[in-house]
Amino acid sequence: MAKVKLQPKVVHATCVVERSLSQPPQVVFQALSQADKVRRWMGPGEGSELIDFQSDFREGGLQVLKYQMGPKTPIPGVVIINEARFLCIAPDERIVTASTMKRDERIFSASLITFELLANEKGTDILITHQGAFFEGSDGPTLRNQGWNALADRLAAVVTAETPPVAGG
Repeated sequence: MAKVKLQPKVVHATCVVERSLSQPPQVVFQALSQADKVRRWMGPGEGSELIDFQSDFREGGLQVLKYQMGPKTPIPGVVIINEARFLCIAPDERIVTASTMKRDERIFSASLITFELLANEKGTDILITHQGAFFEGSDGPTLRNQGWNALADRLAAVVTAETPPVAGG
């Protein structure tokens, strides 16, 4: 009996994005957990418009970003919905989410995303690990990696805009 090589229809990929930030873990955690700050860095960028944003930051809570792609994008007018469920929250240390991305109510990717905050002498190192399953019609690993790098830069800008804590009160 001849062995047949399976050709999977789902592409799996992991990307890790690292940034060193000058703020302590508490400030970085706030940028990851407070809805107004999350909206600033995770909301749509150039070429898209935010339609809806909700965030119930607690283990088991849901975060939803719904946005429409602009006319200068490869998919003008398309509505994308990103739904993330918070699986694990360790204040000032870690956040883990499971998420799906939909286009026209059809899921095109599913992901496990881990944000790790590591205190250092100058502030915080953040590791963002995205483990994705990409289905037919998805953006694929290369574009998702580019997206997470852009989001990490936007997160860094939000964190940098925060006032540094005053030592000794």
